[in-house]
Amino acid sequence: MEIKQFISNQAADRQNNLTQLYQLILDNDTSVVAEIEVMMRMEMILYKTKGMMKYGLASGKKHMSLHILPIYMQPTLHEKYKLLLPKASFQKGCINFINEDQMPLDIVKELIIDSAKVDLFKIREDYLNSKKAKNKK
Repeated sequence: MEIKQFISNQAADRQNNLTQLYQLILDNDTSVVAEIEVMMRMEMILYKTKGMMKYGLASGKKHMSLHILPIYMQPTLHEKYKLLLPKASFQKGCINFINEDQMPLDIVKELIIDSAKVDLFKIREDYLNSKKAKNKK
């Protein structure tokens, strides 16, 4: 399925918001490529960098979700945007929302710009290296 088709299959009142968020992510993190894939047993738009998921945009029964691996990996980002987006519902690595009022595009743009700076591969490499070092002891 193509992304435009995925968005057009969503509730009419969500399509504009999903379209704006879809494009906002691509415009502000040029390291990612978007495609439709299944994650957590549902189709969503996954944004990948070097084959690794960085963001996911989903539309569930009760709300939409923006999955953001950088806020999971960087607690300071999570806390910053939890304060800036008080109407949204934050989980460890995702933000659930019903409409643009809960996810103002100007703040989401800032979130994506900050998230684009997070090098997931370096974090993973550092973690694996620290794990190897512990195993050598």
